[in-house]
Amino acid sequence: VSFMNNQKQQKPTLTGQRFKTRKRDEKERFDPTQFQESIVQGLNQTGTDLEAVAKFLDASGAKLDYRRYAETLFDILVAGGMLAPGGTLSDDMTRTEFCLFTAQEDLETMQAYAQVFNKLIRRYKYLEKGFEEEIKKLLLFLKGFTESERNKLAMLTGILLANGNISASILNSLFNENLVKEGVSAAFAVKLFKSWINEKDINSVAASLRKVGMDNRLMELFPANKRSCEHFSKYFTDAGLKELSDFARNQQSIGARKELQKELQEQMSRGDPQKEIIAFTREEMKRANLSEQTMISIIWTSVMSCVEWNKKEELVTEQAIKHLKQYSLLLKAFTSQGLSELSLLLKIQEYCYDNINFMKAFQKIVVLLYKADVLSEEAILKWYTEAHLAKGKSVFLEQMKKFVEWLKNAEEGKRENT
Repeated sequence: VSFMNNQKQQKPTLTGQRFKTRKRDEKERFDPTQFQESIVQGLNQTGTDLEAVAKFLDASGAKLDYRRYAETLFDILVAGGMLAPGGTLSDDMTRTEFCLFTAQEDLETMQAYAQVFNKLIRRYKYLEKGFEEEIKKLLLFLKGFTESERNKLAMLTGILLANGNISASILNSLFNENLVKEGVSAAFAVKLFKSWINEKDINSVAASLRKVGMDNRLMELFPANKRSCEHFSKYFTDAGLKELSDFARNQQSIGARKELQKELQEQMSRGDPQKEIIAFTREEMKRANLSEQTMISIIWTSVMSCVEWNKKEELVTEQAIKHLKQYSLLLKAFTSQGLSELSLLLKIQEYCYDNINFMKAFQKIVVLLYKADVLSEEAILKWYTEAHLAKGKSVFLEQMKKFVEWLKNAEEGKRENT
């Protein structure tokens, strides 16, 4: 057996081969100088014609080792030569005057440069990751660049983000403490978002930010003592980016609402007295500057989430009626306006539609809340005639028909008696 094992161990000859290649690689020391010479020489010959530059880069990829010297390649195209840590150019080498940093500072020129990078990366797909790393690095070097260089880089980055050449996760570099402290990050972000929104629109920007979890981090562009919605809003609105400040405000209030809903749910699950929950909710509503309509939606969601619902349709209605009866005081406290009553009706409709077991419970819930003085007949009639959602409307209107007829008759009866 031991003999067999020896035999087995000797079998793979591949390791030997691999070892040889490694040795050969070592001889070829990492030496970007030769590479830089070739690229710089080519750029100096092609000059400012960016079409020609793109063609030259395309052709050179076949001869030069782009995979290995990706960082050098991008350094040259952006800054004219290899960058030392911090963002200064390495002195001892020929550099080119034909690069992003020496180009004209306007949107059109930056769009043309974005095309150069776009073509290069489409042609040599393996450069994608290196390019994203490069942009992250350049953002960390911002203090080493002039204001005009920063502006051009910001515009270019915005366009690249809009084209999907790089992911919004690169913004992480801008949260670097030193850049934030000196206001470099915020100023850079203004130019970047302007060019990004100019290429696409705020919804597309928002979607890209959400995809990588950056949507809730924009406040980090400012130092901790200025990290407020007010400061953010003023800064970006003054800079002509009201859309971005509205987006951030909205994100923050969504976050606050989720927190509040979780807190209410916990209070209900613990069985806190309704009076206490009402007092707490009133405070929060004032503090977060929320409307009663917004508040009643949050309350409804909390009320419906603090219970394990029965899986059987015939039992769930009964359970819901009992549960909602228990919380009618809380619901009543936040439906003092007709609009809030309508908001609540729409939430109930949505809930019964989304949770299939509740489809048949809709009418019973509405009647219960009418009797408990949470919903008025005006709100119910308005919902019935015009304000309902499309979701399951035929089912729900059919369910409500008899009750609505009864309400109308009761109304007429009242009028005749007076």
